[in-house]
Amino acid sequence: MATTDLQTTAPTEAAQGIERIDVKAVNRKATREQQHAEVEYASRVKVYPKRARGFFRNIKWLVMAGTTAVYYLLPWLRWDRGPGLPDQAILMDIENGRIFFFDLAIWPQELYLITGILVLAALSLFLFTAIAGRVWCGYLCWQTVWTDMMVAVERFWQGDRNMRIRLDKEPWTASKIYKKLMTHLSWILIAAATGGAFILYFRDAPTLAAEFFAGKAPLPSYVFFALLTGFTYLLGGIAREQVCIYMCPWPRIQGAMLDSDSMLVTYRDFRGEPRGPVRKSQGWEGRGDCIDCNACVAVCPMGIDIRDGAQLECIQCALCIDACNGIMDKIDKPHGLIAYDTYRSLESEAKGGPLKIRLLRPRTILYAGIISLVGAVMLFALMSKTVLELNVIAERNPLFVQLSDGSVRNTYTVKILNKRYEPHTFKLSIEGLEGASLSVLGQEGIETPTITVVPDDLREVQAYVTLAKDALAKHAGEKAPFSFAVIDSKDGTKTHRDTNFRKPAQ
Repeated sequence: MATTDLQTTAPTEAAQGIERIDVKAVNRKATREQQHAEVEYASRVKVYPKRARGFFRNIKWLVMAGTTAVYYLLPWLRWDRGPGLPDQAILMDIENGRIFFFDLAIWPQELYLITGILVLAALSLFLFTAIAGRVWCGYLCWQTVWTDMMVAVERFWQGDRNMRIRLDKEPWTASKIYKKLMTHLSWILIAAATGGAFILYFRDAPTLAAEFFAGKAPLPSYVFFALLTGFTYLLGGIAREQVCIYMCPWPRIQGAMLDSDSMLVTYRDFRGEPRGPVRKSQGWEGRGDCIDCNACVAVCPMGIDIRDGAQLECIQCALCIDACNGIMDKIDKPHGLIAYDTYRSLESEAKGGPLKIRLLRPRTILYAGIISLVGAVMLFALMSKTVLELNVIAERNPLFVQLSDGSVRNTYTVKILNKRYEPHTFKLSIEGLEGASLSVLGQEGIETPTITVVPDDLREVQAYVTLAKDALAKHAGEKAPFSFAVIDSKDGTKTHRDTNFRKPAQ
């Protein structure tokens, strides 16, 4: 997408010693509507966010440091599960059909647990949105975190806002080429680290890292590394706020989750208006606290003016609050001209009433109730998670075999799944089929066969059930129901699986 730079003029003062920043909200709704009315396509106006300092900026630094540290370092965390098992704390082992999360192993048939976690995450997002607007977007969304990181790198090489604008306007020189080149190389390194960390979650990290640089890693590793690297570079370094405005559906969805009691980053116009620069010789009589310095616009990574009211583009990062509070300190005015506030409270304050914050209301109670319900179901599912599973598949061709002594034999494939991190031996038996005997291939003649299954693995055996000739008449019809049972020799854990014995009709 083509870009056009912001125009700058000589700065003026908004108040004594305070620069009035020459910046326009490039993503203002009225500006877009005017552009759309004039032309079918308008070039993107590049946003040059100024560095912010303050409480919320520090929170964003801490969140960025914490989330990126977890993302990049977690694949290297070891967790001993015993011999023969992966020792990576979090591993999505697609090849062997397992997801390991510390002591928890999730098998394909237990993917409902992942579904439950995703449902809980979505509901939690709904709850936090109803309470505090788009705090997810402003602090935790990976697009925000990585874009913030890319902007910090750009600022390191090219300088703060005015220096970056000036650099883009300059002709290409050795200095400009060096700064631009180092910026993009740094972005590519960050993107490569991001793509590399992602693939480490799907295979043992030290092993895959060695294979990757030796050119011996599986092809999908290189494919996904390239995809994640490319998208991180393009979305975080190049597209930036365009992803949030045009690609992400969440800004449009979250509007349905807000009400008049949701806390949003808000400009208190009753206090700030009428706005305008204040000269040394002028007093504050008949003026609002806003000196129209545009500091809130200059620091906004989305290129909006919060003084225009609630906007789809606002990600609630609160950097405008930090910028405004810094200006209020300089002009000896109280903080809070821009603040987290609700529309209900704003109306009350405008009339001289108290601050009104209602966290408990029907919407939040409903979300919290559903979260509690789903959480309880998930807890029950985890508590009742079995460590032993049995599956039985009857041979279909032939359904049964008539032996020379008149007895009938059925063949079954018995699968025993041991989900524990140690080997276990199980006794296999049948129940509910009078006159029948059981044998296992390789253990013929043993009345109660035993089967040993290695840790966290599935063992498959061939079992034969034979119904004596004189017992056939006791079971009417072409099939007789019965069940296989396995008992853990160590702790007595038992499970069974119902099936049918096929035979000639009596």
